[in-house]
Amino acid sequence: MNAECQRIADQLRRAFIREAWHGSPLLDLLDDVSPEQARARPLPAAHNIWELVLHIDFWVEAALNATQGVAMPKMDGAAGHAKGDWPALTDEGALNWLEAQDRLFKNAESLTEAIGKFDDAKLQDTVPGREYNFYRLFHGIVQHSLYHAGQIAILKKGLSGA
Repeated sequence: MNAECQRIADQLRRAFIREAWHGSPLLDLLDDVSPEQARARPLPAAHNIWELVLHIDFWVEAALNATQGVAMPKMDGAAGHAKGDWPALTDEGALNWLEAQDRLFKNAESLTEAIGKFDDAKLQDTVPGREYNFYRLFHGIVQHSLYHAGQIAILKKGLSGA
């Protein structure tokens, strides 16, 4: 039985592509963002939209890998983040904007499907490389994605001058 896993998968899907109670899902937020807008910094001290997309994807993919037994990336206690979870945007070797979005949504859908197939009893299992369980991880991914979606919404307003 996996009724709880189905509910969590639904919440993740809503955060990314479906009607969400909080507002626009990530798909709608990113729909009209050009590469130039994604790279722009309307708030100079903040991450830009492109960096946020890469960051969200890093953790979605890490959670997906964890469902397959791969340890979550190690956290740097001093910096408070994992190596590579804020990939630098460079002209060489970076995914282009459309590829970055495509990868994010493919990974999100793969994670959603993995959660939907997860057994509810397994939600209490410890996540590889962490001291917490899959229930906390999956809800955390939803929360993390929505937190950064809110940042993207604010940055879009800054780009439009609204």
